[in-house]
Amino acid sequence: MTQQGASLHTPRGPVMLDIAGCTVTPGERERLLHPAVGGVIFFTRNYESPAQLKALTASIAVLRSPALLIAVDHEGGRVQRFRSYFSAIPPMRTLGECWDRDVAAAAREATRLGWTLASELRACGVDFSFTPVLDLDHARSRVIGDRAFHRNPNAVAHLAVALHGGLHAGGMPAVGKHFPGHGYAAADSHTHLPTDERTLDALIVDDLVPFGAMIGHGLEAIMPAHVVYPAVDALPAGYSSKWLQDVLRTRFRFDGVIFSDDLGMAGARSAGDMVQRADAALAAGCDVVLVCNDPEGADRLLSTWHPAPAPTLARRWERMAGRVVGACLV
Repeated sequence: MTQQGASLHTPRGPVMLDIAGCTVTPGERERLLHPAVGGVIFFTRNYESPAQLKALTASIAVLRSPALLIAVDHEGGRVQRFRSYFSAIPPMRTLGECWDRDVAAAAREATRLGWTLASELRACGVDFSFTPVLDLDHARSRVIGDRAFHRNPNAVAHLAVALHGGLHAGGMPAVGKHFPGHGYAAADSHTHLPTDERTLDALIVDDLVPFGAMIGHGLEAIMPAHVVYPAVDALPAGYSSKWLQDVLRTRFRFDGVIFSDDLGMAGARSAGDMVQRADAALAAGCDVVLVCNDPEGADRLLSTWHPAPAPTLARRWERMAGRVVGACLV
């Protein structure tokens, strides 16, 4: 892969990529300088210690201006990429169980955990986490399971808004996922293309309640699900303009960043090769596409993909970056 046209002063583009290890290789540096790239997502393999993580994020921050934004899936429970020297964040279901006993105490704990998560990541140069999970626990999806706060949409909304407040206090934006709700579909979109047969009206009074509440409280970003809702559209939500434009942008008046879920997942493969998947995601209304664990696919995308300029992308990226204030030291 060769990249052209990139310079130190390059606007953030519509692609978020990963890297292989604990430092940036020369080939990865070239990839991250490509003008189509706007951010980097970290995994467990990118972490050894807080000092190493700070050095890694600093090496990425100086590559470009404005700096590429750095993200991680750091929800708690099963999905916490950095563990040694970081506070253990429990699965969000524990907050739901607390909510059943004491609503006020559960909200306070959600805010505390949001601040802990954000302040520890920000102190190491990570800009945001793909959290919170807004899916409902229908006791059907093993991949969601205890990542969900609760079955009750009002409980999920209450706890997610409280967590959002803690994230803000720690200098971090939030990304609600997986719109319009992955909790009812039994299949795992990492390995299959799940289906949810419910109608839009049924989803609006149930799974979409937390998304509406979070949007009302200034949610900065949303990630759609690689799930098909055939009563609404034959396409997965992440490739569906009905979901992303008609429902999310128009009906819910959401004006933040829409991140695709990883285009390497099995649930995303229905659109074709990596370039076709990226085209389908942007055409549907995604602002940023994630390409993870597929360096060859990333290189093919960056060398052949020429998306049309999106006037709203810089503003939406800047809104994410604007939430990143001075990190709280841990």
